[in-house]
Amino acid sequence: MSWIKVIQETEAAGRLKELYEKYVDPLGFVDNILKIHSLNPKSLKTHFDLYSHAMRGRSDLSKAQREMIATAVSTINHCEY
Repeated sequence: MSWIKVIQETEAAGRLKELYEKYVDPLGFVDNILKIHSLNPKSLKTHFDLYSHAMRGRSDLSKAQREMIATAVSTINHCEY
């Protein structure tokens, strides 16, 4: 796994802080998969928008089917996400 410098929620300012506040999970944290974009807030927003569209956008696939595909791909890639 690569280690990427990230800005933590408590250190975020400006546009990054706004995005963190928007994308915080129910436990009060921003997922690490989003934090890897913290040095480039536009990239963070683009990543989130793509993920949201893939998982919740109009599709013939159900939410459960999308989650199963995501889980299978993550398992094949040895990815915890």
